[in-house]
Amino acid sequence: MANGEALKVDRIYVTYKFTGEDPKSIADVIRAEQTIEFPYELAPSWIQEEVVGKVEEISSSDKTSHLITISYNPDVTGGELNQFLNVLWGNVSLFPNVKIVGLKLPDTFLAKFSGPRFGISGLRELLGAETRPLVSTALKPMGSDAQTLAEMARTLALAGFDLIKDDHSLANQPWATWKERVTLISRAVKEANAVTGGKSVYAPSLNLPFDQIVDAAHTAKDLGAGALLILPGITGFDSLRKIASDDSIALPIQGHPSMLGSLITSKLEGISHGIVLGTLMRLAGADITIFPNTGGRFAFTSEHCLDITERSREKLGKLNPMFVAPAGGMNLERIPEMIKMYGNDSALLIGGALSRGNLADNAARMCELVRAY
Repeated sequence: MANGEALKVDRIYVTYKFTGEDPKSIADVIRAEQTIEFPYELAPSWIQEEVVGKVEEISSSDKTSHLITISYNPDVTGGELNQFLNVLWGNVSLFPNVKIVGLKLPDTFLAKFSGPRFGISGLRELLGAETRPLVSTALKPMGSDAQTLAEMARTLALAGFDLIKDDHSLANQPWATWKERVTLISRAVKEANAVTGGKSVYAPSLNLPFDQIVDAAHTAKDLGAGALLILPGITGFDSLRKIASDDSIALPIQGHPSMLGSLITSKLEGISHGIVLGTLMRLAGADITIFPNTGGRFAFTSEHCLDITERSREKLGKLNPMFVAPAGGMNLERIPEMIKMYGNDSALLIGGALSRGNLADNAARMCELVRAY
């Protein structure tokens, strides 16, 4: 850091990539904008010292490419996730040519969050999968009636799938209303487990109005759902935190990236893939983070995917590591490659490709391929 000083363990460190000239000026703007949003020179001296962010380091590779590290007193977050996100990316999200590429969080701050309830080891125990990758899929397409989706889920559970989730766009549409769908699919998966002795779980999507989400999570559990799917880009990261930390719900949670794309895909603005889909998902409490695999129908590179993977598993205070779920246009032929890239602590998610041909045969084949590794 600046002047060779070591990191102070009790501060939040954010590294911004700035593309442009005069990085010192933009650093001074960011450190005040993300805290007091007030002229620095007019603030009392104690606020300047304790509240405003501190510029720790500026490094430049050329005249227009700079890394700016600013540290923040954790007290500016109030120990709450929403305000932490505000400090991380609030008003600076309105600035051009600024992207967050680094984040270090102190243990004192991390201790305020529960993180993933199950994490990798807890999910393995719950699903009876001691060492192998998990086998996962999504129920599609929208427009199918609830009974059709339930029979699809039954077929997948009979084949031995670990995780059967709603497609993220399944909400409360008239052809498969939320409660009817959750009721029928939960029952079908339970009946399949009774036949096979398996531990397949169904995760309904909580893609619902905000004031219904917590009640829906309880209802899903009462109806027999074994997990939940949450879209924090739609319903907020704090809705994920609330449900993940609720002991009366206590179900594994898959976090979906819907609507988070514009936050991460620009080279000049936004936040890095790993921080959003790794660190933030984990901090909020997801046990599995879903993201587009490289080579699919989205423009994620191997570097992006491995960044997410690293942040999903790295030491983060006492928070459990979480499974990664590479998805997005995958097929059975790519399973060996995916396992080699992500290792066994992955939940391989193949959706629509399973319906090319016979669903039961394809589902059995996927389970066979994954278990072979």
